[in-house]
Amino acid sequence: MNAPDVVDVVALGESMVTFLPTRPGRLADVSSFDRAIGGAESNVACALAAAGHSTRWVSRVGADGFGDHLVAAIGAHGVDVSAVRRDPARPTGIYFRTAGDRATDAHEVAYYRAGSAASAMAAGNTDLDAVRAGRVLHLSGITPMLSDACLGLVRELTAPRPGRPLVSFDINHRPAVWRQADGPGVLLELARGADLVFVGEDEAEDVWALRGAEAVRAAFPDPGVLVVKQGGRGATVFDKGNVTFVPAPRVDVVAAVGAGDAFAAGFLSATLRGLPAHARLRHGHLWAAAALTAPGDLAAPPARDHADRLAALDEDAWGRLRLGPGWTQQAVDHASDRAEKEARTP
Repeated sequence: MNAPDVVDVVALGESMVTFLPTRPGRLADVSSFDRAIGGAESNVACALAAAGHSTRWVSRVGADGFGDHLVAAIGAHGVDVSAVRRDPARPTGIYFRTAGDRATDAHEVAYYRAGSAASAMAAGNTDLDAVRAGRVLHLSGITPMLSDACLGLVRELTAPRPGRPLVSFDINHRPAVWRQADGPGVLLELARGADLVFVGEDEAEDVWALRGAEAVRAAFPDPGVLVVKQGGRGATVFDKGNVTFVPAPRVDVVAAVGAGDAFAAGFLSATLRGLPAHARLRHGHLWAAAALTAPGDLAAPPARDHADRLAALDEDAWGRLRLGPGWTQQAVDHASDRAEKEARTP
């Protein structure tokens, strides 16, 4: 058996077929839906592939039409799906959500993932060589909450071992999938075993009653790099004793779905390129802005030279930057020149 090709990023986790209403309203009142795909880890892999990085998604899907669709759709983004296993006994997970903003009380999400094929992922039925054949292994706090087998798999992948890839772990607070009574403790344990951790300031307060970036760092002293996302204010990275804060640009938000995954992908892309902390955060913000200004869970990231030019703006110009729908689709040189000009215009 040949060793798997080494790729830039391997992302492991469940993806599901998503049904999005064709009009606003309660799920009980909507009669038709459009089909899409959703999954935190595969979102990261797809975004990175769109930016030219080599990526692999590792998961488990049912031997059904929805599994066929997931594998084909994610593969169409340029992601290696050869290590995805098919489960003849368990279905592919699906979920339905309302068209409204997830932040409102009226928003509904109905998951049908209990007993899914992905929940049966375990160290014994996953191609661990393919998982570890990446410069970066990206995981999230969703996977270990799906089953005891999934928790065991993530513990195996975050355990110290010679030659392991850089392990990236996004907390991705999802209390709806928690089975363990000590969900917060499990997430803390796993995150402390990672090399790079992403956590929202709001997540840290909800899960561990931690307030402020410094308190989060005190609770997570082990990861070499800790990124605390602070919503519209910006983000702070703690990197081996150095602390860097970068404010987020102003964004005309279309949909808040997928912004966290896009931020992680942008930060990882800049990390793979060896960029400094300040630039890594700016690229995270720009990729998040691409998701915020487009509908749906997946949005194409900005072209690399476009993002590089914006990330290189001086502090005053960055503070004036405002990004709206369509900014990533504009001609790169024209868009960058105009963005820089507008950013500097009082």
